[in-house]
Amino acid sequence: MTLTIEIGGKAHTVEIRSQAAHTNGRVAWVVNGRAIDADAVEVSPGIYSILIGGNSFEARVERDPGGLRITIAGREYQARIRDPRVWRRNRGSAAEAEGQQSVVAPMPGKVIRVLVKAGDEVEAGKGVCVVEAMKMQNEVRSPKSGKVERLLVSEGQTVGAGEVLAIVS
Repeated sequence: MTLTIEIGGKAHTVEIRSQAAHTNGRVAWVVNGRAIDADAVEVSPGIYSILIGGNSFEARVERDPGGLRITIAGREYQARIRDPRVWRRNRGSAAEAEGQQSVVAPMPGKVIRVLVKAGDEVEAGKGVCVVEAMKMQNEVRSPKSGKVERLLVSEGQTVGAGEVLAIVS
């Protein structure tokens, strides 16, 4: 599978080649025509452990209205994945989520701030609540513009990874 990934306005061609039969489930990556020895494992929803050339990295990936927000070693990157199959299927339509959407915790932690109330109108990408995990505060954002139908958490509550925090319709 070949994708174009745009990071900071610069496009990169990424080819993902499955080599499961030959490399114990590892995947071969070719980035901008150059083979990369890398291994990536999702350790919890949205959190990836990546090994590149013997160096280990942890990456947090969150959906963002413009695509993806990726945090590695305290640095934040904006990325968009341009998959030609998706464009053909959607005919270039807007990327905002449709219908009722769940706002979920990206990792286990504690809700330290609730930024909206049930019935509030929110924009896509607007913060719904802040979850503290591993001494870091993570703003959890709405995947779409709409009305907060239900708020399922309160400040001080402990949440698990993937737990629904709110419903936006």
